[in-house]
Amino acid sequence: MSGQVEGKVALVTGGASGIGEAIVELLAQEGATVIATDIDELRGPELAARLTKAGRNVTFLPQDVTSEERWIEIISEIGKRHGRLDIMVSNAGIGIGAPSIVEMSLADWRRQTAINIDGVFLSVKHSLPLMRKHGGGSIIMMSSLAGLRGAATLSGYSATKGAVRLFAKSIAMECAQIGDGIRVNSVHPGIIDTPIWGKIPTGATGAGQNADRSGGAREVRHTAGPRRPGHRDRPGRALSRFRRVALRHRQRARDRRRHECRRRRAAACEPVGANCRSPHERSDMREMRPRVSLSLTRATRIA
Repeated sequence: MSGQVEGKVALVTGGASGIGEAIVELLAQEGATVIATDIDELRGPELAARLTKAGRNVTFLPQDVTSEERWIEIISEIGKRHGRLDIMVSNAGIGIGAPSIVEMSLADWRRQTAINIDGVFLSVKHSLPLMRKHGGGSIIMMSSLAGLRGAATLSGYSATKGAVRLFAKSIAMECAQIGDGIRVNSVHPGIIDTPIWGKIPTGATGAGQNADRSGGAREVRHTAGPRRPGHRDRPGRALSRFRRVALRHRQRARDRRRHECRRRRAAACEPVGANCRSPHERSDMREMRPRVSLSLTRATRIA
């Protein structure tokens, strides 16, 4: 791959770490001019400096995606510097878990929806006009597997990601109806070890930097609350349950594929004119054909 987005201008929110960082690197590698934004004012400039040193065109701008005033400033800055916007990747998000929904505070619920839903809404609202000026573009909204299947102890997170999925569908229909040439898609990753799992501390104020990957990056933060008698507080239990759901989904998909393969093999072993034979004869001939094929295969391997 080389130069797939040569000459394009891309904006990536939450671009200082995790999936956002990987997106920034790939877009820059493929020739795009990338503006990465994030609340992390430590990693963001480091990422931009590293990629610029490697010959990429990357700029970092600090941004809280819940601030509409900041969105107006960011889009205005892009318009002044580059005169266009071709790609909008709405990636910024947080994950807040709770042992039970009754233990989640309203402040945590609102903080999570503000970033995961309001931030996506603002990204689309303010990027569309600049995209439409130049005849189209692409909007990518980062949802999650949790937005498709749900996850115990991550009900709030699942609600926000499910909302992103349907919001993307609705905006895609709107753009198609207008005929503005803008594509809209949502992406639904499974479990990926990124700093989202420990990014926002209790109190929802943020510290202007992402979680240390050597520490709580793998853990979904849980709100404080009373535990059931004998309940063991195991770190990362919500993430573990979410992972098990994903593994069960993959296992079922593998089982379906195996069943389909067996069905096709059985159909392929059906002899010509079998419908004219008795059930016992058909059964005998089905048993015979695979054994011959298996013997030939073994003989070939031995040879």
